[in-house]
Amino acid sequence: MSEKRVLEPDDVRRAVTRMAHEIIERNQGLDGVVLIGVQSGGVWLASALGAEIARIDSAIPVGSIDASLYRDDIGLRPVHPAAVSDIDFDVDGATIVLIDDVLFTGRTVRAALDALGEYGRPKAVQLAVLVDRGHRELPIRPDFIGKNLPTSGDESVSVTADGVVIS
Repeated sequence: MSEKRVLEPDDVRRAVTRMAHEIIERNQGLDGVVLIGVQSGGVWLASALGAEIARIDSAIPVGSIDASLYRDDIGLRPVHPAAVSDIDFDVDGATIVLIDDVLFTGRTVRAALDALGEYGRPKAVQLAVLVDRGHRELPIRPDFIGKNLPTSGDESVSVTADGVVIS
């Protein structure tokens, strides 16, 4: 299958900038807002959003969470923990912006929500994704989207700061 580049590095940068502004605007500032990237694809995006939000307004906490052991398909496929979760701030009462690179079926987000429960009870959880592919299997909808990208179920989407490629 051939590869098709759908976003260039500048497109990704512009999407991150737009999403950062949207996060600030929706939350009427940054009081109590924290960013948590889902391992592994959401971590670089959370870092990029955190840096952009700090450039626009002020720095906020950024962490990461590994949801691999909370997935509902553990018996169906091998489990490979992506990395250790890194949340060194209090999530009780916080507005968490959960960040992932691609939203497809919604199962990773569901697992991440379950994993977050181990850290406390946030005031709210919002979802930010760079690419929304559709194909939801669970009732999960992102609050912040870099790009809606309709794909077929058998296509693969690779997302990095250097762009988005479908294969």
